[in-house]
Amino acid sequence: MPTQNKSFLKRLLIWRYKHISEKTFIYILSVVVGLLAGLASVTLKNITYFIEASLERGIIFSSNQLYFILPIIGLTLVYLYVKFVHKERLKHAVSSILFSLSKKKGIIDRKQILTQLVAAPLTVGFGGSVGLLGPAVASGAAISSNLGRLFHISAKTRSLLIACASAGAIASIFQSPIAAIIFAVEVFSMDLTMISMLPLLLASISGVLTSYFFLGNEVLFTFNISRAFAVKDTLFYIVLGIGTGVASIYFTKMYFGILHLFKPLKSPKYRLLVGGLAIGIMLYMIPPLYGEGFSFINNLLLGDHIQALGKTPFDAFLDNIWVVIALLFGITIFKAVAMTTTLAAGGAGGIFIPTMVMGSALGNVVAKVINNLGLGFSVSESNFTLIGMAGLIAGVLHAPLTAIFLIAEITGGYGLFVPLMITASISYLITKNTIDYTIYTRELAERGDLLTHNKDKAVLTLMQLDDLIEMNFKKVDQHMTLGEMLHESVAKSTRNIFPVVDSQEALVGIILLDDIREFMFDTTLYKSTKAITFMQKPPEIIFYGQDKMQAIMQKFQDSGAWNLPVVKDGKYLGFVSKSKLLTAYRRELINFTGN
Repeated sequence: MPTQNKSFLKRLLIWRYKHISEKTFIYILSVVVGLLAGLASVTLKNITYFIEASLERGIIFSSNQLYFILPIIGLTLVYLYVKFVHKERLKHAVSSILFSLSKKKGIIDRKQILTQLVAAPLTVGFGGSVGLLGPAVASGAAISSNLGRLFHISAKTRSLLIACASAGAIASIFQSPIAAIIFAVEVFSMDLTMISMLPLLLASISGVLTSYFFLGNEVLFTFNISRAFAVKDTLFYIVLGIGTGVASIYFTKMYFGILHLFKPLKSPKYRLLVGGLAIGIMLYMIPPLYGEGFSFINNLLLGDHIQALGKTPFDAFLDNIWVVIALLFGITIFKAVAMTTTLAAGGAGGIFIPTMVMGSALGNVVAKVINNLGLGFSVSESNFTLIGMAGLIAGVLHAPLTAIFLIAEITGGYGLFVPLMITASISYLITKNTIDYTIYTRELAERGDLLTHNKDKAVLTLMQLDDLIEMNFKKVDQHMTLGEMLHESVAKSTRNIFPVVDSQEALVGIILLDDIREFMFDTTLYKSTKAITFMQKPPEIIFYGQDKMQAIMQKFQDSGAWNLPVVKDGKYLGFVSKSKLLTAYRRELINFTGN
């Protein structure tokens, strides 16, 4: 940063400290973050729509139906950008944010701002079957993180601003401010207190206003409820809840299954080629898999399933409603496959909107089956399309409240609130009892890096082992004599424990001061007795990079020790004391709860 800019920033910070309270400043930043996150979302959408519109005007692709090769071109452009500009592998947008909150104190690399604005539109604009919500949230989070660092705010406040950015991005895309706040609470494990509530609300409002300013009254879904909830349909909504719960489990397992299939392909080029060809084949057979899929959802809501399906190899059979149902069910099955393949092939995008597409198709399928069984039943296909989306969101993301309020706000009212609650809650319960973690959180949970609403676990996750390791312990070589140990280690140490190491600095054992106290003044033993004679095995060992804080706390509890050695890459590193661990825990708990 130029000297002149640094000087201006310094004066600005001094003025802020003197004239603006911390609470007021957080409110101001939440508004700014909401606006910037909303702007990032609008930019993402506009760039993507520009690419899509430009490609639709391309005669070679539209008239000859060669659009299915476009994803390969898009993935190639993303690969080139990542290789020569970003220079590191793309990570899942929301998962990377959750990791930064738990292990990096909310610090996100500023290059994530631009990377999401470039890679995601190239992926989606060229037909990659992913969504823009995740990249929008990631870009907004990177903006808020770096804005927080610029103004020297605390890690806790920086985390709150990242949640504000997610609320602003979602509110901007869906124009649903309440659902945006709830998403931040459910997905980012925020405590919904007055301290966090008002900043989230301000950011959400800012995101909505940004969307209105740049896009006017344009909405993603054009739908008004024409058929209210009827009690006699309750059983059908329960069936839909069960169906979306099963589909959510399928979606999640398919995601990790396909990623596992791509693991043997170490080279990004091979992943691109295999993934691109697979996506192309799926697009040729099922055109609605192309891109995000909002037009597909809108056509289903308008009752035009022919337009929703587009031109397929099965057009001659679309007069048969069961062929239509089969094709829609195919979209339910293959949307998860196409989405994950796009990401595994190196594309950038999110899972939220593909989840909605899959849910809309499944809901429409259930309604069509009910209406065409010949049993005299009749339900609203549009209503089931909407509620199917809620069921998948609740199940896949483990976010039932987000699902309920998002669809309620999209429909402009609460006429479907009861069926939304029925379907979303059943889907969530089925999925939650089958799969502990979501696509966002599974990998983090397996590493012990996941923040949850459980305060004890969240505090332990936030703690850093590096802050606890003490290195002022005098080492003892295993071949030292008692005299050498007393002169070179004991006499120079203020601690009562001594790590014993070999020539490679590997930990061999420990010696306690109490074990040598009665021999310290017996000079006849100084040369004849080796230090290793007094050595004992440590009650437990902390392995750096392997043991998470919860496991470390458990080792102290099980062993009853007050000091445990830390080993890194097979070599002695230092000690962690129980007193320092508990002190750090209490301090982090106070910071986390704000009490």
